[in-house]
Parts: sequence; structure tokens; C-alpha cells
Amino acid sequence: MAGYSMEKEQIAKRLARIEGQVRGIAKMVDEDRYCIDVLDQVTAVTRALQQVALGLVHEHLGHCVAEAMVEGGPDADAKLDEATAAIARLVKS
Repeated sequence: MAGYSMEKEQIAKRLARIEGQVRGIAKMVDEDRYCIDVLDQVTAVTRALQQVALGLVHEHLGHCVAEAMVEGGPDADAKLDEATAAIARLVKS
């Protein structure tokens, strides 16, 4: 089971809202809207996606990594390394 399964509906709603925002940005470009207004909307979408990503990291740490740590063994180290690599990718983006 995915670590975010308890929050799946909420995540889906957030992503649908972000999808709508992206369509709105495309419409702004089609309408030749002012550059800064478009950039402001891109920033808002970027922040919204970052919030989704942080929520997924939180759920992964709280469920998948925590469960692996309790069970111990090589899977625990692998899950921790995997989470660390995912966080590193987020920080770079």
C-alpha cells in the first residue's frame, strides 16, 4: 500500500486544482497577457506542486520509512537512502 493512500483523495483534489491553474496559464499565454502576470501564476503552480511533494515526502517518511525501520534489516537502509535521494532531488528542483 502506498504511504499516501490515506490522503489520496486530498492529493487528487490538489492536483486537479493545479491542473486547472496550468490550463489557466495556457489561456493567459493564448490571450497574450502581461508577462509578469503569467510568471506570477507559474510561481503559484510551482509552490502548489512543492506543497504536494512535501506532503508526499511526509507520508513516505511516516509510513514507508518508519515501517521499514521497525522491521529493520537492509530494507530499512534502502528506504532511508531512497527517501534521502528523493529529498535531494526536490531540493535541486
